[in-house]
Amino acid sequence: MTVLTEKDWPDAVEVLNERGRSDIVLLCEHASNHMPAEYRQLGLDASHLQRHIAWDIGAAAVTRLLSARLDAPAFLSGYSRLLIDLNRPLGTPGSIPVLSEDTDIPGNVGVDAAERDRRAKIMFSPFHDRVAAHLDHRVTERRPTRIVTIHSFTPVFLGVARPWHAGVLHDRAADLAEAILSGLRTDAALNVAANVPYVISRDADYAVPVHGDDRGIPAVLIEVRQDLLANQAGIEEWADRLAAALPARETEAVS
Repeated sequence: MTVLTEKDWPDAVEVLNERGRSDIVLLCEHASNHMPAEYRQLGLDASHLQRHIAWDIGAAAVTRLLSARLDAPAFLSGYSRLLIDLNRPLGTPGSIPVLSEDTDIPGNVGVDAAERDRRAKIMFSPFHDRVAAHLDHRVTERRPTRIVTIHSFTPVFLGVARPWHAGVLHDRAADLAEAILSGLRTDAALNVAANVPYVISRDADYAVPVHGDDRGIPAVLIEVRQDLLANQAGIEEWADRLAAALPARETEAVS
């Protein structure tokens, strides 16, 4: 019974390679589609939990490979974004959505303050507190840091096709975003751009503004189109591409 309980309620954050020597810190806020049994799939058919509304398909696998290729620490979520979205500010409509894309989420309708607080305490705060503690520790060690969050997006959104293979979203870290885009554009066949298919905003994003911009750490969000991550070959191809565009360096204490 204990084992089943632990599987049903995993840690809010999975940490990989925390002592990795790269200056890059990887985040994957939509890594998991896990939902504890008590939530009864929020009233959804099980097939919906395999869709983008529940997680970012392929993002966790790319993050894991990047962590190994770059010798970079990585922080991956343990629960579905439908329960509480780690990349949305608490209290905003996207935090615990009642509608995701064109799908109603019955189990999120009328969620009271106590349940919102419970989800935040179990799933949201432990993830971001662990990331913040890691970043604080890097400051004490005087280690340079860049934050890269890994996401994926649907090829078609509400009937509109998206032509990009990948996007690099940023607010203040324009130089880092452009450096990554330049690396990706060494493959002339790729359609990549800044701030597509979304833009960073404080109303709809959390990691880049809070962990990055507010701390003065260069931070970007990388979006890869999901159909390009549909199998292991595509996942490895994009991990290799991003690793080349994110050259990691061994870091030493800086004065």
